[in-house]
Amino acid sequence: MSDPTNPNIQNRSTPQWALYQRENFWKLNDGATPPFNTDPRKLEEAAHEKLTQAGWYYASSNAGMSNTHVANRQAFYRHRIIPRQLVDTNLRDTTTEIFGHKVSAPIGFAPIGINKIYNPSAEVPVAKVAGELNLPYCLSTAGSTAIEKVGQANGAGPRFFQLYMPHDDELTLSLLNRAWKSGFDALILTTDTWQLGWRHDDVANSNYAFYRGIGADLGLSDPVFQKRCRESGIDIDKDVVAASAKWIDSIWHGRAWAWEKIPWLIEQWKKISGGRPFAIKGIQSVADAKKCIEYGVDGIVVSNHAGRQVDGAVASLDALEKIVDAVGDKLYIMFDSGIRGASDAVKALALGARFVFVGRLWVWGLSIMGEEGVRHVMKSLLADLDIFMCVSGFNSVKEFDRSILESYPPSSTLIPDKVL
Repeated sequence: MSDPTNPNIQNRSTPQWALYQRENFWKLNDGATPPFNTDPRKLEEAAHEKLTQAGWYYASSNAGMSNTHVANRQAFYRHRIIPRQLVDTNLRDTTTEIFGHKVSAPIGFAPIGINKIYNPSAEVPVAKVAGELNLPYCLSTAGSTAIEKVGQANGAGPRFFQLYMPHDDELTLSLLNRAWKSGFDALILTTDTWQLGWRHDDVANSNYAFYRGIGADLGLSDPVFQKRCRESGIDIDKDVVAASAKWIDSIWHGRAWAWEKIPWLIEQWKKISGGRPFAIKGIQSVADAKKCIEYGVDGIVVSNHAGRQVDGAVASLDALEKIVDAVGDKLYIMFDSGIRGASDAVKALALGARFVFVGRLWVWGLSIMGEEGVRHVMKSLLADLDIFMCVSGFNSVKEFDRSILESYPPSSTLIPDKVL
């Protein structure tokens, strides 16, 4: 249905994302070409060429030997989709709901920090494109733009705030209040990053933007943190390196929280937001998923931080299956880590996730061409999903369940083993 005169387009309840394919095919007739190739491998290569060495290392680095990153990708290969034929998919619908928001697709922008090292405009163009496409945008506490500015850029789009919780309750409450006032109406606490994982290239090159005074704008714009700097004798305007280091030392770097702190955080967020959802990102075990239910958590993101924190960890997709089997009817389950295209998203949804997040894809787009790069990557992903549903015989994302998959045992490695 890439024909813009197709009458079914007028009757669809969702945008005709597949027309973006036609738009790109047509460009040569107008003396143009698409912005860049969105094949994930070529996308990554193009970003590598654009980024500084520091930007590339931080964007691409994984924990240890990248074994968790490889496991994430391998897990997708053991599930194969079974297409259906002679299904009328002319009125297919990609929309879904998340936390009360009707969105264009079950795909959101994962929270990623320090966007300024990928593009000088940082988080602003990313939030803007998310709003345009009506896809949820998540702002990281490690973001490099003030919360208020990001909220304005996102417009009417649904947006969530990802929290790295400081060991300073007053600062935590300041961040939550700022986020709520700026239209971020769900809170997602990340629990796998009390400290950065050991990433060889970053360590070997002293590659840490915060210690260079880059990327702490979200903190430097906070009134409580500004007060903390004054109390420590740090003049933010004169010594941004010291201020940035203090900011990141306040939210990361080895001081972990335990389950006992969760009731307080939920209580504070519910009070501030009038009862809006609270989720935890980083869940990989059934035991922790059950703990979330016990503590009154509304949703979880099954994620291993894309392999950036624990080397040799279980693949997120494998963890997802077990967690869905155990608690799938008791929590809003989301998925993150390793998605590179529409079929990956479909597999995660078929295995029981209700929503998925993508990260590196839009980071590469941001690195290559800023706002237009993010737009091209995400419109291409939506077109990929729309076309996938057309040619595979699905009318709604609600139809994705395990019956559409042929799955092999977890021990089966369907791409070559990674070796030293």
